[in-house]
Amino acid sequence: MHDQPPSPKPPQDLQQIGSPEQFAALAHPLRQRLLFVLGHRPATISGLAVQLDAKKGNVAHHLKVLREAGLVHIAETRQVRGGTEHYYQRTARRMVVDEPRADGTAAMFAAVAQELERSPSETCLTLRHLRLSPAKAQELAETLARLVDEAEEDEEEQPMHGVLVTLYQQATEPGITDRSS
Repeated sequence: MHDQPPSPKPPQDLQQIGSPEQFAALAHPLRQRLLFVLGHRPATISGLAVQLDAKKGNVAHHLKVLREAGLVHIAETRQVRGGTEHYYQRTARRMVVDEPRADGTAAMFAAVAQELERSPSETCLTLRHLRLSPAKAQELAETLARLVDEAEEDEEEQPMHGVLVTLYQQATEPGITDRSS
């Protein structure tokens, strides 16, 4: 199956996420998974439906929502028997949410959970809490971002791996001091 246009336009490097439409678009696990898949190369609705084990109508609907929010665009079109085939691509290689919202974050985690469940190989999922000064937390965040950004990719024939990195300060209840690690 040939599901890739001959010469797709490369996406921009970074896109800031901040509009209500973008947050609404990010609030569904299938749209999150579409963004994961479209992170490396453009694909058609049919190709995405097969890859994500979803119905073409559902994929088309969610791509429309992502397009209207400015998160994906049509990178190429190709004339095929009976019509035009559209190749969709993410608008940016990296999308940064400066002020995450609960619904978008929940959808992202739900999408990652679906990906983990479908993974054919061993996965690594770790949650750890660390006591860090603001300076050390900033240094760790920068190191994690650099590790992901500088990771060298292998050839296209190699399996795709997902990486989710987050560093956050844990909220504490007023008047409660946490003494455990």
